[in-house]
Amino acid sequence: MMDFFKKSEGVWFIHRTVHHFDSVADESGESKIHVNVITKDDSRVQTICASQGVDLEIASCGASFMWQPHEEGGAEPNPDHAAVLVDVPDDQTGRSGKLLRNQGYVEKIPVVSRYWFGNDGILTIDTEYDNSQGQERCWFITDDFRVRASTILMNNGVYLMTYCSEQRCVSTTDLETMVQRNKLL
Repeated sequence: MMDFFKKSEGVWFIHRTVHHFDSVADESGESKIHVNVITKDDSRVQTICASQGVDLEIASCGASFMWQPHEEGGAEPNPDHAAVLVDVPDDQTGRSGKLLRNQGYVEKIPVVSRYWFGNDGILTIDTEYDNSQGQERCWFITDDFRVRASTILMNNGVYLMTYCSEQRCVSTTDLETMVQRNKLL
């Protein structure tokens, strides 16, 4: 999971399509997500482990996620639109385990998810909330482009499905480095 978090670190532009399988109209939109890797020394990791009753020694790492509407441009993301995930691997391979989260995506409550990586590298996360179940799958097409697809099943049987294509936002410094490197070709 640490490798996945490291590969995800940075700012991502997201194009999202949401299909509702009830009376609500489908929707689409654009947003940004800011991903930062955090160590288990971070006080947020310690707080989440303590609140979930998990021994900090078995946690391996974490990541913070902050999202914002795309139209906010360079503004700092609102800390109210953030979550912290802590990885608690099943074993040394790190291919499966639990993700402790300070607040869920669907329901804003602390939650524990199960995750695993398939042989194809696709990350699958299953989450049981109080009133719903969610499954999210995420994979990298390239180092700078990834895809997420998720489904939500509510207790009353209402489904929704989300598809996101995510492209890494490249900084001016990164662009200058690429231009210089390509001039040499």
